[in-house]
Amino acid sequence: MHQPLILASTSPFRRALLERLGLPFTAVAPAVDETRRPGEPPQVLVLRLAEAKAAAVAERHPDAIVIGSDQVACIDDQVLGKPGDRERAIAQLELASGRTLVFQTGLCVVNAITGRTQTLVEPFHVHFRRLTRARICAYLDREQPYDCAGSFKSEGLGIALFARLEGEDPSALIGLPLIRLLTLLESEGLDPLSDAAGNPL
Repeated sequence: MHQPLILASTSPFRRALLERLGLPFTAVAPAVDETRRPGEPPQVLVLRLAEAKAAAVAERHPDAIVIGSDQVACIDDQVLGKPGDRERAIAQLELASGRTLVFQTGLCVVNAITGRTQTLVEPFHVHFRRLTRARICAYLDREQPYDCAGSFKSEGLGIALFARLEGEDPSALIGLPLIRLLTLLESEGLDPLSDAAGNPL
């Protein structure tokens, strides 16, 4: 019998990604303060928060394997959060126009029984086309991605904003790097392609 698998997140995007693996899991809110510390580099921020989320949930579920993840979008060292409204979304996309936006995704898997913690940071680069204000507004009118860091949905019409994508794990762009996650889960005995008895094929 495998340990319960818990996703320390209430994000519908991460939940949908993890469902692709076909492993039974539950999603639990981690209740972690996600404030960036002064001068904290993006890679350090996402790793710290991914670990904090996983640890917070593992403490409440001492028999589980817990996945924590956090993501920021940044241009140079400037972090772009969720815009929240149209005005901020326009500003973010104007800033990204003709430039490269780097998504840094922190990932942490904690085995609450053994105490083993595995962590990593997965980068993904989004190279933007040059965008006019009219094209930005047309996109925002159609998709209204105000709850998405960087002000776009790559799995939707946001793809029309890009010149090219660069990275080893395309699912990282949406918020949970499944290729890297699979390696971490397999080391804990969780393999979506195992046989009925849980043995690797």
